[in-house]
Amino acid sequence: MSANNSPQNDRAADPRLEQLAASDESLLHVHDRASAGAPDVGARYQLLPLALLFIFSGLIFYGGTYLNRYSGHFSAEVFDERKLPGGEVQVVQIDPITLGKRQYALACVTCHMPNGQGLPTVYPSLVDSEWVTGSEERLIRIVMHGLKGPVTVKGETFNAAAMPAFGQVPGSGYNWSDERIAAVLTYIRQEWGNDATPIETATVAAVRAEIPARAEWSEAELLAIP
Repeated sequence: MSANNSPQNDRAADPRLEQLAASDESLLHVHDRASAGAPDVGARYQLLPLALLFIFSGLIFYGGTYLNRYSGHFSAEVFDERKLPGGEVQVVQIDPITLGKRQYALACVTCHMPNGQGLPTVYPSLVDSEWVTGSEERLIRIVMHGLKGPVTVKGETFNAAAMPAFGQVPGSGYNWSDERIAAVLTYIRQEWGNDATPIETATVAAVRAEIPARAEWSEAELLAIP
């Protein structure tokens, strides 16, 4: 084995051994040279972060002052979109046909179909139906409290499914307001060629006040109502 390849020469050429033998002064000298010769005595502190701190603090202070002045203490009356500049509340009138069509699409369309024709022998048609265009009192009670048992519509008897209660009455799964019931009834009385008078919300409210709770109506009970 030659002298150049001896273990002693390998250890002497190993840089790790040189690092182990380095003194603290030599290490500091190397670090100073790596940092362009200037000791990092200031922890590289610069003025820019401090300036940003003042800027953001000023923005936060301005935002808080603005909210305190113009928020109106977050009162519901201040943010009422119906209020006019003079303080008068503008009541938004909802078109009953538009509201009724939406309510019909939410629930009634499942059984009575988009065209109001229903399903033969299962769900009665609302088109040219004597129940739809006839007595308001009967129609309101059907939607408010429900209908159970056989019912004859345009000469055809239906007994497959019950009509659920839609009004704000005990046992109702829909809890529709008087306004919504009046709207959907007005819609079906004037849609698909039907030509009957609209039903007012006050009429529905009067029926609910008279009969706040009861089971579903039968055909015989409804026919006894004028």
